[in-house]
Amino acid sequence: MFVRVARTALQQTARNFSSTSQNNAKVAVCGASGGIGQPLSLLLKQSPLVTELRLFDIVHTPGVAADLSHIDTGSKVVGKNGPENVEEMLAGVDVVVIPAGVPRKPGMTRDDLFNTNAGIVRDLATAAAKVCPKACLAIITNPVNSAVPIASEVLKKAGTYDPRRVFGVSTLDIVRARQFIGEAAGVDPQKVEIPVIGGHSGVTIIPVLSAVKPSVTFPQDKIDALTVRIQEAGTEVVKAKAGAGSATLSMAYAGARFALSLIRALNGEQNVVECSYVRSDVTEAKYFSTPLVLGRNGIEKNLGLPKLNDYEKKLLEKAIPELNANIKKGEDFVK
Repeated sequence: MFVRVARTALQQTARNFSSTSQNNAKVAVCGASGGIGQPLSLLLKQSPLVTELRLFDIVHTPGVAADLSHIDTGSKVVGKNGPENVEEMLAGVDVVVIPAGVPRKPGMTRDDLFNTNAGIVRDLATAAAKVCPKACLAIITNPVNSAVPIASEVLKKAGTYDPRRVFGVSTLDIVRARQFIGEAAGVDPQKVEIPVIGGHSGVTIIPVLSAVKPSVTFPQDKIDALTVRIQEAGTEVVKAKAGAGSATLSMAYAGARFALSLIRALNGEQNVVECSYVRSDVTEAKYFSTPLVLGRNGIEKNLGLPKLNDYEKKLLEKAIPELNANIKKGEDFVK
């Protein structure tokens, strides 16, 4: 079932940025002035799916909003700075996209970002619980493996938690896998289908290369190399930027793809499938990324684990302890 539904979803990727869809969603971007937030907001402003774009950050947000508001698309853009304005920016929105936080620098892991970014996610989730309790949260802030449990625990304490509506955006792992496999196999990356499961850092990222469509065959050394490259692609960008930041443009693209897929599903479009890091009972880890059918209430159906070969089962065994540690760290932060 995954392959059939995923094919439909991947064929619709380009439609996310098309000019023929219905306007009816209010979207907030928290961290809108940053390296991810600005291009992400630009992509959302281009989409007719978005009726109103609310931009929030600590600094520079009114300028970003003014700039975007000159673009000749139908959505209204509003932007404000500072924690005193966060509730106003989130009030009544349908989707909250959160790229806020500090980026990685050379030598840092996503987990090194925890001390700063954990508090940011906690505070934004607290505001969302108060003024947009039914909104879907799409969390980009790293470490995603811990940030999603943080947001979930905050919402539980507020009495507004709905596991169908809290997502860790792992879409960039899919985007990268499609690109790298396309390059290696000599096929159009837009036609590549692959589930990437697990989490969103290092060994927790599990590309299921045995499930690639159209079917491709790689020798084991190439499988090893592709797996490691997909897992460490973020570090590849951090090193290439030489201290100037982490993956921003590709993350903005992936974040917009997920947000717009989510909006299409909230609108009632059928067979919208994305992988995302969510509350799960598929494995021993409480949170886990698998292909999801999205719907009017967020997650409509978790499609579960794709069939894994022995190599991928070993990747899963290696990922689970790391995921559990990341999840516990996030949960403990809120206690």
